[in-house]
Amino acid sequence: MSLISTILIVIVAVEALLILCLEMFGSQTAAARNAFGFSAEYQHQPETKTTMANIGLYNGFVGVGLLFMRFALPANAVISGSLLFTGFVVVAGIYGGLTVNRQIALTQGLPGLLAFLSLLIFK
Repeated sequence: MSLISTILIVIVAVEALLILCLEMFGSQTAAARNAFGFSAEYQHQPETKTTMANIGLYNGFVGVGLLFMRFALPANAVISGSLLFTGFVVVAGIYGGLTVNRQIALTQGLPGLLAFLSLLIFK
């Protein structure tokens, strides 16, 4: 795997883990309100905190999955596993951009797409 692909995968993984932290531990902050477009009223409902923590967990799975695929699997499994997880990020970015905030497509979807494409191009 190329150095470019590795760097992009690590960027996507770290971003997913940062999103996990924001959703699981910072859902009641102004940063979360700005990132997700919440109203203050919605943000401070107890159900919002629980829901965001559950959503964050899935971002953690993606981040850890990407790092595991890249650094723990044998070389013949790295590309296909990394394509799977970066594909998840691309889909999540597109869906988030369409349903929550267009910025999500750029901040989450674009790095995922670049990593996905680099895996295809620089095998």
